[in-house]
Amino acid sequence: MPKPLADRIALVTGASRGIGHALAVMLAEAGAHVVALARTVGGLEELDDAIRAAGGSATLVPLDLKDYDGIDRLGATLAERYGRLDVLVGNAGILGPISPLGHVEPKAWDEVFAVNVTANWRLIRSMDPLLQRAQAGRAVFLTSGAASNFRAYRGPYSISKAALEGLVRTYAAETASTPVRVNLFNPGPTRTRMRAQFMPGEDPASLPKPEQVAEKILALCLPDFTATGRLYDYRAQKLMEFCPPA
Repeated sequence: MPKPLADRIALVTGASRGIGHALAVMLAEAGAHVVALARTVGGLEELDDAIRAAGGSATLVPLDLKDYDGIDRLGATLAERYGRLDVLVGNAGILGPISPLGHVEPKAWDEVFAVNVTANWRLIRSMDPLLQRAQAGRAVFLTSGAASNFRAYRGPYSISKAALEGLVRTYAAETASTPVRVNLFNPGPTRTRMRAQFMPGEDPASLPKPEQVAEKILALCLPDFTATGRLYDYRAQKLMEFCPPA
């Protein structure tokens, strides 16, 4: 049976662990060559082993997303090597400080926005021309319920995710008349290291595994998923429109 992403190129950020790791393996199993981006070399090597064991292939890119010139270089390399990009998944993100806004250090604030917002804008800036060259370019960015549920002491993360949603909604509107489909995905509480850091007393067994969540993200990456300007909420198992057609 033909694989739905055979001969396609998929870029995943934050691919060394958690949801990104699980999704990268699933994209490879679906036939894509995975360009896996993360800071942790060891995690990328473990991912490569898992992808090879599944019969897939990957290119490992050890890169800090705050290295914006590195993102541009990656775009140029993909253009030279493949001439296109079929799938872009902006998965990487950081939690930042849990603190009153007045106590957040400027450096910590800047880092949260650098990774959660600006890096994704730089990815769009570098990868959109390649997505436009694909037969069915797909872009999915991971958000959070915190983007609309503002609570005390969670300011940097919540505000950055709200900004990310604004960024992605704008990109979806700008590409609505093109073959590129742009969507948001809210995984909700998931059994990841970030969740454990945020909620240390929570029973991880009560949360869905990254593989369960990644399966739903994979569906948004496939050529036959033609909706754009939508937000898929994993907990609600519901696809919601956020950007009506122009």
